[in-house]
Amino acid sequence: MFWQLFVSFLKIGFLSFGGGYAVIPMIQYEVQQHGWLSTGEFQRTVSIAGMSPGPIATNSATLIGYQTAGLAGAVTATAGIVLPSLLIVILIAAFFYRMNANPWVKSSFYGLRPIITGLIVYAAIHFGFPNPSEAIYHWTTFATLLIGVLAFVAITRYKLHPVTVIVCSGVAGIVLF
Repeated sequence: MFWQLFVSFLKIGFLSFGGGYAVIPMIQYEVQQHGWLSTGEFQRTVSIAGMSPGPIATNSATLIGYQTAGLAGAVTATAGIVLPSLLIVILIAAFFYRMNANPWVKSSFYGLRPIITGLIVYAAIHFGFPNPSEAIYHWTTFATLLIGVLAFVAITRYKLHPVTVIVCSGVAGIVLF
């Protein structure tokens, strides 16, 4: 039982491309092949996995492993689906560690910094102001910017923990909006 769980989710981990939702059909196929869950149980499991924090594929593997073989099954299935990504990250990290002194690699990473920063700023602007058709000079714009500036100052100058800043920003949002 444990070996089947491990190998099934290891295959899924190696073959999963396109994000967690793209993997759901592969997980369903393995579950049906081995008769681990009924169709209804599988659908409920995926629903719970989607609502839980973290990647849906890993959450699904954990829940299916737990329902199939208890805590040991959950650990086995999770290890199977996570191990391929872990191995790939370790190999890539080892490659970049060896190539770190290469001037071309250093230069390319320095060149990537501005574009990454730009993408983050772009995402923040579109997340903070999702409707460009509304007037930008609105009290909500200034309140949003104020919360953002205060959060930035709290983290950089006062070294507050990010979770504290997130909670305080949420409370400020409740009060202001």
